[in-house]
Amino acid sequence: VQLVESGGGLVQPGGSLRLSCAASGFTFSRYSMSWHRQAPGKERELVATITSDSSYTNYADSVKGRFTISKDNVKNTVYLQMNSLKPEDTARYYCKMRRDLMDYWGKGTLVTVSS
Repeated sequence: VQLVESGGGLVQPGGSLRLSCAASGFTFSRYSMSWHRQAPGKERELVATITSDSSYTNYADSVKGRFTISKDNVKNTVYLQMNSLKPEDTARYYCKMRRDLMDYWGKGTLVTVSS
């Protein structure tokens, strides 16, 4: 299993970014995926989840209405569209899949929201 995140960077408050997570080594279309983030000095937290067929999504209260998770089962990629970014969204963002009770993580991509 390999998960590779990209798309992070420095953005001003109110701006947007789209994160991507390219997956390989497993049958992507069969698995739910999730995005998580970890800010400096804080625990990693769940941001958004999406089912294998994209029929259901769920979001942390802190990002509802601003972030959108999506999944492309042809490109084997999960996305996180982030709008109206706030300084408190600054964190390293990770994608994750779970198989047979084992969690697989990417190395993350850093998002910094600052003026």
